[in-house]
Order: sequence, then structure tokens, then C-alpha cells
Amino acid sequence: MPSKINLVCLFGNLQIVDNINQLLVQAQAAYDASNWSSLIQCLQQLTLAKHLEHPETVKNREHLLELALSVLETGDFQQRWEIAKVIVSLGSIAIPPLIDILKDDADEELCAYAARILGDLKNPDAIAPLVELLKTNESQELKEIAATALGQMGGVAIAPLTELLAEEETRLLATQMLSFIRQKETITPLLSVVQDPQVAVRVVAIEALSSFHDHRVQTVLLNALNDVAAPVRREAVLGLGFRPELRETFDLVAKLQPRLYDIDQDVCCAAVVALSRMGCDAAAQALFQVLISPNTPRKLQLETIRALSWVGTLSGLEYLQTALDQLQTAVVWQEIVTVLGRVSGSLTDKAAEILLGMLQHKHPGVEIPSIKSAIALSLGQLGKMQARNALTEMLTDKDAQVRLHASAAIKKLDPANPIN
Repeated sequence: MPSKINLVCLFGNLQIVDNINQLLVQAQAAYDASNWSSLIQCLQQLTLAKHLEHPETVKNREHLLELALSVLETGDFQQRWEIAKVIVSLGSIAIPPLIDILKDDADEELCAYAARILGDLKNPDAIAPLVELLKTNESQELKEIAATALGQMGGVAIAPLTELLAEEETRLLATQMLSFIRQKETITPLLSVVQDPQVAVRVVAIEALSSFHDHRVQTVLLNALNDVAAPVRREAVLGLGFRPELRETFDLVAKLQPRLYDIDQDVCCAAVVALSRMGCDAAAQALFQVLISPNTPRKLQLETIRALSWVGTLSGLEYLQTALDQLQTAVVWQEIVTVLGRVSGSLTDKAAEILLGMLQHKHPGVEIPSIKSAIALSLGQLGKMQARNALTEMLTDKDAQVRLHASAAIKKLDPANPIN
């Protein structure tokens, strides 16, 4: 005699089978009536996890694919978007008809959806037709979609993408897709295009190679610091900035310093950030020289101030302290005060000392309410109790904003004993 548990399981399975059969009938009726919205809903239900692998669904999977493809071929943009997810869930059986769509030179939007779905399926069988589409189709949008689909496939697509590097018209797309894969097997093909005539190719290759800690890459990045194209130099600077462990071996501070004076300001800003990651006095000194130069644009000055606080050395803060006296610009003072409030660890004592010194020695910036308010805010962020007396004095300041920020800072310093 069947157990109670077996009967419950049997009853549950019968319910699922009945539900699947009802959905199949509804799907066919929706198809017959060309009611794509209803058909999509039925197919979405049938491809839910609880139904998809059920024998009743598996038995009808090819029919479900036919129904789904009918929506893909004739539906509107939104309907195609929704049915694409259904087709992906049906798996590898969808690959042959999708490839046929690419080969039949169907309308561009339909081809685009077919290519995207093939990319989502990540099946090696789709590589050849996607490569062919990328090589032969005249639509730039379709080429990009095909290349993206190849990039989604990961390691299996590296070889065909590498072959596409040989052709000038497909080289950029192939490089971009290789850069997405980020596997060590892409290093060699990417290295082959680091001196390509196309600037965009070099940029993508350098950016991608920067993510690999490979001895071959280091030399390439150092050489690219002197590339004729500013975007390439910028990527090289950024890449080396993430390799502070190579600082001594390759004398990176000396190599990066010339880029602080690059003719392209974006390269200069990238060099500022890269040097801030070197974490040494030499980097701080190089940044300070840029900061106090009369030829430095304001944007670069502000970036350098932030970098001197990021470099993480006492000398970096000392240079900011010197800049407070040497640079007679309110915008610069305000930025220095702001970044001093954001330092952490052992540097907080020095930062508080600089800010309190501004108040004690009547720095000209203290006469500007916005800067005095920023001093109060930064002292509160640093959390040093020795600032309490100075903040208490600010509570009698003639400017309401200064009083407000001083009160808020005191509450941060000592929440249990705020001054009203």
C-alpha cells in the first residue's frame, strides 16, 4: 500500500503535469490568435525552474522553441526583449535556428537579437557564425553586437577574436572584446596590438593589459608613457599607478613625474592620482612642486591637494601646510582645509595641528566664513579633543554658519557633553 508521503508526491506531480498541459494549450491558442503578449506569459511560466526540467516540458521543448521563435521573428521591440530570455532558458536547442537567422540575412533588429541570445548561451558552436557576421556585415551596430557576444563566451572565443586582429576593420572590436575577457591567455594577442596605428586600439590594449601582473606588461606600460597619443599615455599612467610594488624596481616616481607636466591636462590629473598611490616622500615632493607652480591650472591644483592627502605620508601634510602660506588663493585654502579633515590613522594628529595653527596664528583664510566653517567641520571629523577649546570659541563667531558648524563639531567630539 502506498505511503502517505508517496501519495502526496504523486498528487503534487499530477498537479504540475496538469498545470503544464493547461499552459501548453493556452500557449497554442495564443499563437493561433497571434496574441504575442499572452503567448509570452505562457512561455515564461513554462520555463520557470519548477517546470523547465519536468519530463512533460522537456518532451515539448522543441515546440516551445518554435513558439518562442515566432514571437522573436514578428514581435515588437519589447516582445522580442522578453522572449529572448525565454529562448536563452531553453538552452542549446535554440542555437541552430538562431544561426540560421544570422545566415538568412534577416532584418537588422532580428539579427541583433539572435546574436545577443547566442552570446548569452555561451556555446562554442556559435563562434563561427558570429565571427562571420562581424567580418561581413556592413552594419557597425551589428558588428559591435556580434563582438560583444563573442566576448561573453570567455576563453573559448580568444582564438577566433585573435584572428580578427589581423584585419584592420575588425581589429578595434576584437581588441575590445579581448579586453572584456580578462584571462591571461589574452595577454599575448593584446601585446601584438600595443603599437597599432589606430590610437583607439592602443588605448584599449593598454587599459586591458594594465590589469595583469605579468612581466611583459610592465615594459609595455613604461614605453606607453611616451606615446604620441594622450589617451594612450593616460592609460599607461593609470595602469602604473596601480603597481606601487614596482616603485623601487622601475623608479616609478621618476618615470611618472614628467607626465605631471604633460600637454594634456587629463594625463596630468592621471599622473597626480598615480603618484598619490606610490606612498612615499619622493612622490609627495613631486606633487608639491606641481601645486606651487604658478603655471598649474586650478583643476590640477585641486587634484594635487587631494593627492597630497592620499599619499599617506607626514611630508604630504607638511607640504599642504606650506602651501597654505605660499598660495594666496581662497579656493586652495578651502580645499586644503577640507582634505585635512579626511585623513586617517597616524596622520590625524598632524592634520589637527595644521588646522588649529590656522586659528591660532590668524591665517588670512580664517577671516573667510566658509573656510572657518570648513575648519570646524574638519576638526569635528578628525575627532581630536584638543580642538574642543578652539571650537568653543567659534560658538561666539559673528557668522551663523561658523557657529552652526562649530556646534556640530563639538557634538562629534564629545556627544555626551555638547555645548548648547
